[in-house]
Amino acid sequence: MGAWMINGVFALFFLLASTGLFFFVVTRGALLVRGLSSGSHTEKSHVYPIYSNMRLIKLVDFQPIISAILLFQYHRLVSNIVSGLRQSDLKNKKVLITSCAFGNVIPRVVNACVQAGAERVLVADIIRNELVHAQSKLREFSGKVEFIEENATAMKQPDGVAAANVMFFLLHELPHPLKVRALNEAGRMLAPGGKLLLAEFHRPELWVLRALSWTYFKVFEPLGLALWDTHDPLGCLESMGGWACERTTYFFGNFQIITATKL
Repeated sequence: MGAWMINGVFALFFLLASTGLFFFVVTRGALLVRGLSSGSHTEKSHVYPIYSNMRLIKLVDFQPIISAILLFQYHRLVSNIVSGLRQSDLKNKKVLITSCAFGNVIPRVVNACVQAGAERVLVADIIRNELVHAQSKLREFSGKVEFIEENATAMKQPDGVAAANVMFFLLHELPHPLKVRALNEAGRMLAPGGKLLLAEFHRPELWVLRALSWTYFKVFEPLGLALWDTHDPLGCLESMGGWACERTTYFFGNFQIITATKL
């Protein structure tokens, strides 16, 4: 093996190791340190610094990076949600986006809602910096979008306020009891016949992907593993009753989109 190839292998290893260390520090590592502190815990204690620090938000929210994290399935997942919104009756109605997300999902969702005749799109997040960042992506929709700083597990919006609710990769980051509460709130805020469009991780079918995903969750986001069994979103919704649910999986079952209609 030539010297250039050896150097290339070491450079690639260093890049991957550095990237992994960076994401560990700004995700689970930060929460571990936070958990050791004697300070009081708040409703935001489970939020990673990567989602609250504006410098980190701007550093990481780069479409190729976000697409790579989701194994380049990001476009397919967002397109499925956008298609579901376009097929919904949103004319003169409100749509809720529960929790901001990186990438172009929010602009695409808002655009689809506006084209479908939605009166207003409510973008909710517990972190103000996320709302400020999302607002910078939605300047062209000024007057159609309202930004609200609220907790997905204890929203202040009235019952039945929305005809659709988009929840894009939120549940896997919530402590397990809060997963259920977030789903309950999503249902409470939907009008009868309204749709919850939920994108999340899913238990992969291939053992290789399953092993890699298990390792990823154990290292970076251990709260996500519950989505494979005890807190499978589809199972949680069906156990609540009052929903008609459909699930579509992607990339050998690694990701899922659940379309749940409130009965």
